[in-house]
Amino acid sequence: MSKLIELKNIEKFYKLRDEKLHALKSINLTINQGDFLMIMGKSGSGKTTLLNILGLLDSFDGGIYNFNGEDLINLYEDKKSELRNKYMGFIFQQFHLIESLSIGGNVELPLLYAGNIPVAERRERVDKYLDLVGLLNKKNVKPTELSGGQQQRIAIARALINNPYVIFADEPTGALDSETGEEIMNILKRMNEENKTIVMVTHDADLVRYANKVIYIKDGVITKVDEKCPL
Repeated sequence: MSKLIELKNIEKFYKLRDEKLHALKSINLTINQGDFLMIMGKSGSGKTTLLNILGLLDSFDGGIYNFNGEDLINLYEDKKSELRNKYMGFIFQQFHLIESLSIGGNVELPLLYAGNIPVAERRERVDKYLDLVGLLNKKNVKPTELSGGQQQRIAIARALINNPYVIFADEPTGALDSETGEEIMNILKRMNEENKTIVMVTHDADLVRYANKVIYIKDGVITKVDEKCPL
């Protein structure tokens, strides 16, 4: 496996009035292409902060972040946005679909941000990924007409549309019932079996069986790394 992400001694502080919260403490982590990594921890442990730094949604205050061989320490915001849109896909607990757009329009958005992609190619890719998540027949409806599980599948299609190197998922099953959550996990697992890298935050210990690597974080410190054979 080739190395996709490497963190070395990452530090993160938040200022709370006159105090500093040390959110992440000397984080060292390697993520290889094709990994299904889960980040486990209780609320307030630092797991979402770590995911946001990995996804360039938040900055870090010390250490080194290498992505696909590039040092990201001094990137301007426009360069971060470019990297996110080109190489990263995001799935959140809340689906963040735009209610005024059709399902097809929501999935197409990252292609519009990328620019310079012909209309015919955009439509073809939208159809491909909607079909992949089993919702091509919902292309012209609005998000409010779909169930929570269907909306999350649309969010997965949107995350995949630019064929990113890595998908970051923050509690993607947290708002779903167990059966629907399992459907979502099976879609992610299928993507991973096609060598898509998945990095997922969860507090649900039942889901670690889908991963090949699990890290446990507490009070901003990685306390344990478990590498295992996935399902």
